[in-house]
Amino acid sequence: MIRFQVFPALLGFISLTAPATAAEVPVNVAQRPDLKAVFGQVESRDVVPARARIGGTVTSLSVEEGTAVKAGDVIARVVDDKLALQLNAVDARIKAIQAQLDNAKTELDRAAKLLAGGVVAKTRVDLLQTQFDVLTNQLTAAEADRAVLVQQQSEGEVLAPAPGRVLTVPVTKGSVIMPGEPIARIAGGGYFLRLSLPERHAGHIKLGDDVIVGSRGMTDLSKDAPLGHGKVVKVYPEIANGNVLADVEVADLGDFFVGERTRVWIPVAMKTVVSVPASAITTRAGVDYVKLAGGTDVPVILGQRFDDNGTPAVEILSGLGEGDTLVTP
Repeated sequence: MIRFQVFPALLGFISLTAPATAAEVPVNVAQRPDLKAVFGQVESRDVVPARARIGGTVTSLSVEEGTAVKAGDVIARVVDDKLALQLNAVDARIKAIQAQLDNAKTELDRAAKLLAGGVVAKTRVDLLQTQFDVLTNQLTAAEADRAVLVQQQSEGEVLAPAPGRVLTVPVTKGSVIMPGEPIARIAGGGYFLRLSLPERHAGHIKLGDDVIVGSRGMTDLSKDAPLGHGKVVKVYPEIANGNVLADVEVADLGDFFVGERTRVWIPVAMKTVVSVPASAITTRAGVDYVKLAGGTDVPVILGQRFDDNGTPAVEILSGLGEGDTLVTP
């Protein structure tokens, strides 16, 4: 009874682990872009300095290299001690003029009452009115001077001119600076990659070309996973030192350093490519093989990996040719 129960279980296990039927696939020969590996350097669209608007001493500094800022953020404060002294002097002058103005107002009101009673001449009232008007204008001018000093004090706040990331901070707390001196350099406007290619490829680079952007430390497109794709958005019309420059727009470069270099593959021509599905490749003892329709295992040298209409494919550099048929799982 025990043997009768075990035997069907073994049959079910064998039927579940039976190998799938192999399929015959012809070797694909097609024209594909010839990708050239170059280095792209991360650049920011704008590098703007945050400048001090007044001279003085840096009393506070709220950013350092690498700090992310928004437009209008206060990144430092500059204080000029002379402004506080000048403001005190203006306040004292305003108080003196205000006291003179109050006295002139009292005398003018008294003279106006006496003029109504015929005690004083009208010229006396006109003289007092003139003095009152002069003091009023002096008070207005002093208040305007005070507003200028208050504005200068407020301009001691150094503001970030644009959103971005701080590249350098050439000053420290306690530094004495002059008006217009930069407090920090800010990289803003987003990042892009700038490529430098030999001039023999200048005629093959076009706006809108799709490029492959490698991740940090990536050296082999056939083994490592790329960061993503980008588009050529600008080709410079000048060749300098035998190289042509091109700018590539990439979706996300936020964690890269400005000036950092990464590997980029850009199409420079068309070439005939022999390719097979990635599932047809087997590796034994470090050697890659494919199985022909006749059952022969052929060693091959692999090239770049790519996506062939949704199917992972591999370029074959050596070992196969047009007309060969493979056996794939």
